[in-house]
Amino acid sequence: MALDLQTTPRVLVLGGARSGKSVFSESLVEKFSERVYIATAEARDDEMRARIADHRARRGDGWRTIEAPVALPNAIRTEGGPRRALLVDCLTLWLTNLILAEHDVEVATDDLVSALQSANPTVLVANEVGLGIVPDTPLGRRFRDAAGRLNQRVAALADAVVFVAAGLPLILKPTTGHTG
Repeated sequence: MALDLQTTPRVLVLGGARSGKSVFSESLVEKFSERVYIATAEARDDEMRARIADHRARRGDGWRTIEAPVALPNAIRTEGGPRRALLVDCLTLWLTNLILAEHDVEVATDDLVSALQSANPTVLVANEVGLGIVPDTPLGRRFRDAAGRLNQRVAALADAVVFVAAGLPLILKPTTGHTG
């Protein structure tokens, strides 16, 4: 099943680190003449600066980049529109920024869900962090749990949810099989 943002305008793409989720997400948005990349990463060290540079180089021209490390719902409201495709990369970094800045994650998630209800087409990228070992610190466990809840809220609103592993997309929603 091929995804088309015209018929499935809100897509959540999940996966592990370096799974290919960003490349897959970019391919969903490529056909739009107006493409907006909403970046949530903050270049706090050399490694993150290099990752950001790699992403920008891979995307090439034709993308407008908006940096929204915390004010993601506002960026979605401002930039969203029926002829303009948004790519949010990534929700997990946005969550990290919220937690580090001691924002109320639940209130921010409610605001994000509200913003997404009128922003089409939109592709959102997030890490699936709940498949590994249980973090050994309270902050790590809080983050893992908050990421799981955030992903569930966005997945419930999304028209399609895709899990990417080893560069291969697995469509989780909409399902075409037995649901009983």
